[in-house]
Amino acid sequence: MAAIIEVKYFNTFLLKKVNDPEITGRNSGFPVYDGSRGIPQQIGGYPLFATVSVDNKDWAIEESRIRGGYNNTSVSLGVKAYLVEDEPQGAVRGNALIYSGIYNSRTGINNTNVFSVGEDITKAADPANGSIQRLYAEDTNLIIFQENKVSRALIDKDAIYTAEGGGVPVSQLQLVIGQIIPYAGNYGISKNPESFAVYGYRKYFSDMDRNAMLRLSQDGITEISNYGMFDYFRDNLSAVNETSRNTGKIVGGWDMHQKQYTVSLQPFTTAPSVDGNYQTLGFDETVLGWPSKYSYKPSWMFSLKSKFYSIGYDANSGYINLWEHNKGLRANFYNTQYDSYLTFVFNPKVSLSKNFKTVNYEGSNGWKITQFQSDFTGPDEFNTNYINYSDVTTVVNSYYEGEYVINPADGQAVDRIDFQSVFSTPNPGLPREFAGFDRKENKYFANLINNTQASEAEIVFGDSMTGIKGYYCTVTIRTDFSTDVGGVKELFAVSSNYVESSY
Repeated sequence: MAAIIEVKYFNTFLLKKVNDPEITGRNSGFPVYDGSRGIPQQIGGYPLFATVSVDNKDWAIEESRIRGGYNNTSVSLGVKAYLVEDEPQGAVRGNALIYSGIYNSRTGINNTNVFSVGEDITKAADPANGSIQRLYAEDTNLIIFQENKVSRALIDKDAIYTAEGGGVPVSQLQLVIGQIIPYAGNYGISKNPESFAVYGYRKYFSDMDRNAMLRLSQDGITEISNYGMFDYFRDNLSAVNETSRNTGKIVGGWDMHQKQYTVSLQPFTTAPSVDGNYQTLGFDETVLGWPSKYSYKPSWMFSLKSKFYSIGYDANSGYINLWEHNKGLRANFYNTQYDSYLTFVFNPKVSLSKNFKTVNYEGSNGWKITQFQSDFTGPDEFNTNYINYSDVTTVVNSYYEGEYVINPADGQAVDRIDFQSVFSTPNPGLPREFAGFDRKENKYFANLINNTQASEAEIVFGDSMTGIKGYYCTVTIRTDFSTDVGGVKELFAVSSNYVESSY
């Protein structure tokens, strides 16, 4: 005789039969119940699924008793929570902190998922300073980085001060996070917590909203972008999110090998590959300046056991890899070889108009001049196009790149690469000439050949002139790709011979 047995709803599992595309190929053609992989396809030869179609009737009930046996062990009811909320809506408090119970690995206590409503477990910072972007625990202090403010709070202790300013110890007070005390200065970390890096007691970060690179140390917050780079960071920090708000990145990291804070300013781009729209440079405490600029675009940077690593895109393989720096070839980043260069200004006797005739340097072989440009004349009233004129030179090749010989067969000049392939030996016994830098007593020198277009009312110009004229000249010297590529290139001094023109 059949009987109807009521199933208690609170101790029963209801399963819905669905098609799961994630198991296609492994269990193809069969649906599953509510994403479960453990229900057999048949029991005792009787298939559970007569069809793969899914409709509103494809429900199954799994009762609380194990295997459905009479008086078998039943799944307990468990804890039932009853909570009445006046406003059953979530609220995001970006300026507040909440902490859980303690964690102690030695005693096996782990209450990190316990948030007791009977205790005061929240601490809020001033909401006027924006949301909290970064937290850093240092000794007994918790440093709080908000968008517009940096503060600190005592951890696991509090201090009460008397009227005379002396501290009174507190031993009975159960306080996890103490009073939040702001650092002096209206600086924050904006919305770029990825710019944060720490070494010792120094913390480095950026404040894009104020066009500033900052250092937090024992003497407070210092704006390190003012060390000769104020206008540079003013222009480049504002360009990070110029096209779309909060889509660019400012990636920071501490280079343990070079003892430098390295930061990469990366405006928003849809391409993961390395492009030219980024700036990566390093700050050195020993010179209080930014001496180095790099040619790689990191996604993340960190140091581990005196070695510096970064994560970046390999254009050759198309993958994002982990890279160790300061090893192998110099100026080689992410399997791409770059050159190294310096840009500086020749400006002796600032009020004197000069004619720069030569360029000389002391250092290793393998340097060339790619820019030697005088100051601009400025537009005049007769120039309707308002063109600024300046004198420039041709590229001054390095010692080996400018080497050539005269082929005795036809009297034509043959450069170093060609004559090594034409003649049987690299040195065929012909006199060597140098179109770029020549060497004497281990010093390198070259003449400056004018390569300037003619300006209005100018009679002699271009290669008909010796050197270039101007009050000062901007010079860029680079390593070549022919002389010991990736090897050591030293540069001690660069100079120029000039003659006086007029005051």
